[in-house]
Amino acid sequence: MIELVAELSRGPVFLAGEALECVVTVTNSLFPMATSASSEALAWASAQIHCQFHASESHVPDVHEWSQCILSTPPKILFCDLRLDARQSKFYSYSEVLSVEGPPSFQGQSVKYVYKLTIGCQQVHCPITLLRVPLRVLMLTGFQDTLFPQDETVAPSSPFLEEEEVSRKDSRLPELSGEFLMTATSCRSLYQYISGGQGEVGTFGIFKSIYRLGEDVIRILNLGEGTVACLLFSVSLQTEETVQPEYQRRWGASGASSVSHVTHTRQQESCLHTTRTSFSLPIPLSSTLGFCMAIVSLKWWLHFEFVTSREPGLALLPPMEHPEPVVWTGLEQMPWNLTGM
Repeated sequence: MIELVAELSRGPVFLAGEALECVVTVTNSLFPMATSASSEALAWASAQIHCQFHASESHVPDVHEWSQCILSTPPKILFCDLRLDARQSKFYSYSEVLSVEGPPSFQGQSVKYVYKLTIGCQQVHCPITLLRVPLRVLMLTGFQDTLFPQDETVAPSSPFLEEEEVSRKDSRLPELSGEFLMTATSCRSLYQYISGGQGEVGTFGIFKSIYRLGEDVIRILNLGEGTVACLLFSVSLQTEETVQPEYQRRWGASGASSVSHVTHTRQQESCLHTTRTSFSLPIPLSSTLGFCMAIVSLKWWLHFEFVTSREPGLALLPPMEHPEPVVWTGLEQMPWNLTGM
């Protein structure tokens, strides 16, 4: 009996443009016998990378095929005409650069992009056996343009030097991506957002707009400058998945929405008599970075909901000075409004 094992050298997560390296082990797991029946003959084995596209018929009505392979690398032959004796193993190396033209791995409401390393092997006089190894491919917006500029000058060069330069660049890809992320996420700028409704709730400070997976989104909410008392607020970290307009032509017949929202993390806080507060929302490591493809785009949002008082004369702060000791308690009933943004 033949056992096929694939081991990824650097784990299952890759950047677009990075080289995938895999060691394939082929083993004859039969125990030794006195006859030659314990040996196994294999005709061939090959490996290649696939990206499978899946679309929801109710969300993407104008896609003709709901499941199709949209990207595949040329198959590479690992071996031909191999014979293994009992308990004998052979090791083969497979390497392939992940395309920068494909989509990132994504499990959405309307579409899914799934990457797999497929290894096919066939024993003599037996059907083909397939081993599929799931992969996760990340794409940094703007990083590929920096790594592979489109306006490079054309000049005569040695093909050997070109291959050497590509190999050197690929080996430094994790380091280059780390430098790119550090530069992009360290840009600081202050924006002010003022929520409305019956009046101004307060100001909202944003110190940067680009984050990494696993990082915490930390924000400051200043309620002391508002004209309306805020009783409660909640903030959610969401992704907005939007089907591109050219794939929405038959939307009225399907009855589904072209925009889907997914909440990843959420925080709620009571803030009556609070002048300044903050919140922290972690970005899950398993989530997908924002992207834009021909069929669908993904964006990240902060969604706020404010519960405000309908009493214009409500004091924003409790009384601080009294001639005699008093016990201050909150109101049991209060008319309120709900505002979202």
